[in-house]
Amino acid sequence: MAERIGIYPGTFDPITLGHADILRRGSKLVDKLIIGVTTNPSKNPMFSTEERFAMVEREIADMGLTNVEVVGFNALLVKFAQKMGANVIIRGLRAVADFEYEYQMAGMNQQLDDDVETVFLMADVSLQPIASRLVKEIAMFGGDISPFVSKAVCDEVVARVKETGLRGDY
Repeated sequence: MAERIGIYPGTFDPITLGHADILRRGSKLVDKLIIGVTTNPSKNPMFSTEERFAMVEREIADMGLTNVEVVGFNALLVKFAQKMGANVIIRGLRAVADFEYEYQMAGMNQQLDDDVETVFLMADVSLQPIASRLVKEIAMFGGDISPFVSKAVCDEVVARVKETGLRGDY
């Protein structure tokens, strides 16, 4: 049987406990899971690609996952999957709005390469509201983000908010 290689793509700006949940569960479904850290300038990243890459690598090491590696990419997802020899794309879902977008993306990816399957994993119920965008916004307004990210990520986000002066009025 051929090795099952999965891709879990995202910007991970920052990586949240929701991402970690999907990552941990997704790593059980494949022989090798590649976390694809991508660029998406429209998301106004707080961290550089290199910083996000390092953040994700540290979180994987802290989870003790041995079949997971991190690779940066800036390409069409299907092309990246082909280059990595992946036959599965793993996507996390939080809500119906996520499903509608992800369903459309899965359909387009299937049109581009029907040998690459998309697998949807529902986020743990307790983690479903977490979104990187909201974590950054909470941090910028002085809120406590510790329930949504690891201690190390929390420290990095808080430090970035302080160093960049992104903090809002509250």
